[in-house]
Amino acid sequence: MDFLSDTLILSRMQFAFTAIFHMLWPVLTTGMAIYLVIVESLWLKTKNPDYYHHARFWSKLYVLNFGIGVASGSPMAFQFGTNWAPFSESVGDFFGSVLGFEATMAFMLEAGFLGIMLFGWQRVNPIIHYIATICVAVGANLSTFWILTANSWLQTPAGGDFVEGKFIVKDYFAAIANPFMLKSVSHMFLATLETSLFVIGGISAWYILKKRHQAFFAKSFKIVLAVAIAITPLQIFVGHLSAEQVYHHQPTKLAAMEAQWETIPAGEKADWSLLAFPDEKTENNKWEISIPNAFPYILEFKSRLSEPVLGLKEWTPENRPRMVGLIYYSFRLMSGIAFVLVGVMLVSTIQWLRGKLSEENIIQQKWLMISWMWCAPLGYLAVESGWIVRCVGRQPWTVYGEIRTADAVSNLPAGDVLTSLTIFLCLYTVLFFSALYFGSRIIAKGPKFDLPLPGDDKDLPVEVDSAQHIPDSRPI
Repeated sequence: MDFLSDTLILSRMQFAFTAIFHMLWPVLTTGMAIYLVIVESLWLKTKNPDYYHHARFWSKLYVLNFGIGVASGSPMAFQFGTNWAPFSESVGDFFGSVLGFEATMAFMLEAGFLGIMLFGWQRVNPIIHYIATICVAVGANLSTFWILTANSWLQTPAGGDFVEGKFIVKDYFAAIANPFMLKSVSHMFLATLETSLFVIGGISAWYILKKRHQAFFAKSFKIVLAVAIAITPLQIFVGHLSAEQVYHHQPTKLAAMEAQWETIPAGEKADWSLLAFPDEKTENNKWEISIPNAFPYILEFKSRLSEPVLGLKEWTPENRPRMVGLIYYSFRLMSGIAFVLVGVMLVSTIQWLRGKLSEENIIQQKWLMISWMWCAPLGYLAVESGWIVRCVGRQPWTVYGEIRTADAVSNLPAGDVLTSLTIFLCLYTVLFFSALYFGSRIIAKGPKFDLPLPGDDKDLPVEVDSAQHIPDSRPI
């Protein structure tokens, strides 16, 4: 229990907890915003009321996630000033402004048009409403861009120099377009969309299994599947590119991801560790299951390595990531889930081509619907695992190669940090169960098919009471 008196560990735990919790909500909203654009465009094109009711139903879950995301995300920004003040002072000129862009450009765009998207159906022209929905989706995904830009800069700082411990920006655009940015943003964009697709698909499968609005949710299920056919394999490819950039820019993280203790020279064949038990005390793997000669194929699609893969022993213990086992299995969990989702997508596509997903037959696919329900939370697990690899693997650096985490933490009493961590644990637990309660109520109620279509009420007579004349009774 020594960590209870360690400010650094407690501050890291607090930031990790708030980040892991907060991430649950924007992961769904950013992807679901794109789904809402799709169903609204289908409604505008076909005038099929089902698509309109889809937009109205799924937007309720969107708003619930948006609200919890805003509530849980705000404290994270303040922690940079309270728990990580030396870090903020050192890199604030760039890092702070990027987070400011996220708040002013992305969040304001999303929040500003959200009101029209929710309440403007009967008040504005359908095209104006559609533009508002697009703006909400753009704003949500701009958040992904700026947050991943900031985090990528922490992984591969660029665009300036550190002078006496302070980052001086020389080229702002070079800092934004740092080596990690493009592939990281692409990987996260696909992750949010894929997670949202399987959540919507899983909920649709639940309705189909319950025989509630079967034909209606068969539509949402097939829309999700049509998009997943393109997204799921693309995500694996982009994920590979992300791992490749770790190979070139962060060799310590790659060594931890693979529990590689000894250096593998360039030009060598190497086995790929499928499962292992890394032991940091003895600096080896106590046991390991490997696939012969597979590592170069997985890393570079080549039979031999073009560059050496440095082992963890190349660095002293204080200069390498801790918790190697956590990083190793988080990476495998994320990768494994990606292949599971592709497998479910492939089987579903085959059944679709065989005509088994028609409105009449889809209820017969019970095993497939159950699979989609089980897949609904897998995207979240993959995203959280990926962020563990990304941020725990960066240690012991907050800014890779420049600022150690131990030097970035504020000099606060451990008791104060423990108190704030406890408060966050309590508040976020309440938020989590509140979200589950209200989300389950929205799903239990289902879509409202009696909502009037936009424009349907334009010919209704307007009831206006004639003004009643009240004589002036004041004395003259």
